[in-house]
Amino acid sequence: MSSQTAPSNPTVDPYQLLQIALNTDGTITRHQEIPNTPPTPDPSHSTPVLSKDISLNQSNNTWVRIFLPREVLDHNSSTKLPLIVYFHGGGFILFSAASSIFHDFCVNMAIDLHVIIVSVEYRLTPEHRLPAAYDDAMEALHWIKTTPNGWLRDYADLSNTFIMGVSAGGNIAYHAGLRASVETDKLEPLIIRGLILQQPFFGGTKRSESELRLVNDPTLPLCVTDLMWELSLPIGVDCDHEYCNPTVGGGSKLLEKIKLLGWKVLLTGCDGDRLFDRQVELMKLLEEHGVHVVGHFGVGGCHGVDFHDSSRALYLFFVLISFFLSL
Repeated sequence: MSSQTAPSNPTVDPYQLLQIALNTDGTITRHQEIPNTPPTPDPSHSTPVLSKDISLNQSNNTWVRIFLPREVLDHNSSTKLPLIVYFHGGGFILFSAASSIFHDFCVNMAIDLHVIIVSVEYRLTPEHRLPAAYDDAMEALHWIKTTPNGWLRDYADLSNTFIMGVSAGGNIAYHAGLRASVETDKLEPLIIRGLILQQPFFGGTKRSESELRLVNDPTLPLCVTDLMWELSLPIGVDCDHEYCNPTVGGGSKLLEKIKLLGWKVLLTGCDGDRLFDRQVELMKLLEEHGVHVVGHFGVGGCHGVDFHDSSRALYLFFVLISFFLSL
């Protein structure tokens, strides 16, 4: 998929690194044992954040996990909390809204930011290639606006909603934002105020400098992201498809709509992430289209650093608080 030769390690097997096996029918078997955390919906439980799972689409086996700070139950207040619609990472092929790494992150975010979170269990690839995850994202937004669920109805300020995702989830958040920008009337009373793209996963056929510099990065080697895109994109397209490369053709025409809506976009990254240049390119694209974008790029780190380094996660929460206060 590349027009440049990347000096990747030929002995590295991306299937082995990801602990997956490709089946003859095009599906994959996932061998990695990823820890999951069950929800805690009982208000009598001492946890600072309650959580519960609700079916989104039984046919697609999609669902959402809602995170509610219990402080809203303990204090009689008419003030409702902002809502974050969150999409987990995993290269479109791994993990779940129940995965402990993302469950714990959402718990901490709900506590530190005083927000309600709806984490979406979207369909994975290659069993359900893109744009299936984008379709699930939009279905979740429409479900939120109409659900009779008491946690959202009584405690969430739907007029103060943000779409957020990390890595592949950041890609989903971006494309869901593009789609939602032309459905604002249909989504009311849910009103989106902005997008939060946490080290979003994008690519392209021409290798970037950071991709070549960190080609054998142990956290996310080039062969792994190449395989992720191969398993996720529609069959027959390359990495200059709009799902992978948002800068193709000068970017989506829907960015003009996001500009007119006045949405604010927060984009985070670090130069130790092999996807760093892609994230900087996206920020420049948004600026060129007049979108109000705020970039926070750190030194060092790696892809997914917010989940491996508690000090980085704490810094991210400070960035998010500043982002909310600036609106």
